[in-house]
This record gives sequence, C-alpha cells and structure tokens, in this order.
Amino acid sequence: MSISYLILPGWHGSGQDHWQTHWQQTLPHSQRLQVQSWEQPNPDDWRQALETTLQSADQPLVLIAHSLGCINLANWAAQAHPQLLKKVAAALLVAPADVERHGCPAELTPFAPIARQALPFPTLVLGSDNDPAATSARIEELASDWQADVRILGKVGHINTASGHTHWEEGKSWLELLLKSTANKRKAA
Repeated sequence: MSISYLILPGWHGSGQDHWQTHWQQTLPHSQRLQVQSWEQPNPDDWRQALETTLQSADQPLVLIAHSLGCINLANWAAQAHPQLLKKVAAALLVAPADVERHGCPAELTPFAPIARQALPFPTLVLGSDNDPAATSARIEELASDWQADVRILGKVGHINTASGHTHWEEGKSWLELLLKSTANKRKAA
C-alpha cells in the first residue's frame, strides 16, 4: 500500500523555503491542506478544511503538521467522528504552538483552548528547547496528554525557515521512524 501525506501548515502557511514545502514537492502522494486564510486563521474554517479533506480521502493519510497546524489537528481530532479518525494512519506534529501562552499573538488565540484528549492514531511530537511559540516543558505536557511520543531536539528554534529548517533532512528521519513504528504496531496487532 502506498502512503499518502497531508501537509498541515501553521500561521502564514509554509513559504517557498519552508521544509513543509520542500517535503510536499519530494514526498510521493502529498498534498497541502487548503484554508481560506493563512494570515487571518479561523479555527472553524481550518477544522472544516481538515474534515473535508479527510472525508474525500480514499485511503489513510499520514498528517505532517507544523505549529498552529498541530493545534488545529488536536482540536479537530477531539470532535471528529470515529470513522473519520480511522483515515489518519499517523501524525508528525512539529513545534506545536502554545496558543494559551502569555503573549501569544491575537490571531492565534481563537484556537484556544487546546484539546487535551488522547490522539487515537500513532503520533510523534517534535519540539525545541528554545522555541518562542512553546517551551519544551509545555510540548512534553501536550504530548503526554495526547498520548504521543515526544522528542525535544535541542536548541533548534521554531523548526521553520527562520530557524534554518528548509529541506530539513533530519525531520525526514523522524518521519521514517514514525512510519516504521506505526507499521510494527500494525503487525503486532
């Protein structure tokens, strides 16, 4: 079975040099979530866009989310129909944005509160020791609530273009680890 990927960008989308854009161009069978506005994010629109995309998927998708895209995914999953949740094969959540933090940009606060329910699909959360959008302790707390595996990658910023993450080959290694772990769990079940 071939793997299909759905890229879930964060606030402002993922520009030309962002690793998500490069991955979309190189990963087979990949597409990007389409929303009305990346600049003025609307939580209802973003959740509905994810819902609609998954409803139309003809096979399970691996979701690759960054920043606000991670929060959108968690909030969607907390409300999604169980049959639709089965269309998510696995999720890689990179640098989730803490939309409940003090000083969070006003554009992001409508995504609060962050859903804290366990995610019902294999999930790997990657964070940083010096991400301005979320502390490593907060990333670990969210991952624990989501019952996801978590790795803090050191002082690597927000894992975006500004922090030097363009093609981000190391990230593909983490994606491969998630996919292998997911396949092994399926075989064991």
